[in-house]
Amino acid sequence: MLYAAAVFWMFVVVLSASGVYFLWAGMVKTRIVNIVLLPGTLAAQLGHVLGMLVTGGTVEGTSLISDDDSASPKQGGTTKSRIPVVGPLIVGVLPLLTCAGGIALSTMVLGGPSVNDLVAGEVIRSIPAGVPAFWDLLRNLIDLMEKTLNVAIYAGGSNWRAWLFMYLLICLTVRMAPLPGNLRGALGAIVTFGIIGFVVGLVFTPAQGYVERGWSMLSLTVSTLLLLLVISAVIRGAVDLGRVILKRPAA
Repeated sequence: MLYAAAVFWMFVVVLSASGVYFLWAGMVKTRIVNIVLLPGTLAAQLGHVLGMLVTGGTVEGTSLISDDDSASPKQGGTTKSRIPVVGPLIVGVLPLLTCAGGIALSTMVLGGPSVNDLVAGEVIRSIPAGVPAFWDLLRNLIDLMEKTLNVAIYAGGSNWRAWLFMYLLICLTVRMAPLPGNLRGALGAIVTFGIIGFVVGLVFTPAQGYVERGWSMLSLTVSTLLLLLVISAVIRGAVDLGRVILKRPAA
């Protein structure tokens, strides 16, 4: 059940990150969004390049910022490699892992009381099997989002380490959204490696311990992205509602 829950939450992470990026790109110029997210882009592109090299692919044309007006990152090259089936899965999952590694590294380097408060909560470790469990899940997520927002608000005006951590956290989590055309590959990679992890866990018992130790980081990623998604959706809704009231056409 733990591995199934991990796959479920990773689905939530990828889809929420895609939703946040979509909402931001609809409210602000895409170029500005991509420039702001540059630290996360660096981590994601590092994972992509590493995956291409490990699987024998090519990395020509890969860049952090494109030359066009969108300034979107480009993932060039080809996934045709000496590992035809597993290769694309590795390329799909490594950007998620490098972004997760960036969050863990930021936590260790910039750790403090505020950061520790953010990492303290956890999402439920099981998939809801009924209506009561579903409402328990929603209450758990609302509590986590409330805690995340409170920590962000009361981080302290002069605590630059906390503010830097939260900036890096936002960049790294939002950049877990696959680039256009890579969504199915990323979701497929999550499912495949979830199954592999489950099988390995049956043979190698300590493997489950590694998943449990990373649960706090997974929970922090989920709560951050869901909070960003809710706030972004509210702002976007308010802007569109204002256009309707003022009878102005939507952009």
